[in-house]
Amino acid sequence: MAEKLILVGRVTGAFGVKGETRITAYTADPMALTDYGPLLRKSGAPGLTVQSARPAKGGIVARVMEIATPEQADALRGLELYVPRERLPEPDDEDEFYLTDLIGLAAIAPDGSPLGVVAGVENYGAGDLFEIKPPGIAPNWQVAFTRENVPAVHIAEGRIVVLRPDEVGDIGEESRER
Repeated sequence: MAEKLILVGRVTGAFGVKGETRITAYTADPMALTDYGPLLRKSGAPGLTVQSARPAKGGIVARVMEIATPEQADALRGLELYVPRERLPEPDDEDEFYLTDLIGLAAIAPDGSPLGVVAGVENYGAGDLFEIKPPGIAPNWQVAFTRENVPAVHIAEGRIVVLRPDEVGDIGEESRER
């Protein structure tokens, strides 16, 4: 199985005239980008190697091995930067987790009945959405990741509790109708 890569930042372009690069960080502490080693592309290929950095609004301003000029930094604008999941520190308590660790967990209703499996986590700007792949041939559906919709996350037990949105309908009936 390929290693799981986590999106930690994005190149936003040049900073100044000496080849420094502005990177938006998706980490709680933007300076943590300097702790993860070489940053990778989505494919797993080498991306950028941060040599030094300082905090900036929403991220860092960095000197990176692969960039020497502002033009080179601007050419990489939009480049998403990843690290393997195993390079990230483990959460401090059981109520903290990485969203990527939820992919593959069983989604169950409050009564314990199976709803499917967490197939993915997306964020289109209004918050995180879980994509649930139900058993059988029923179509995937999404639910907003809120305490109301997902009241319990049990990573150690391999499951999350999900309240289905009303518009999804009954998964069992959808499966029987096809």
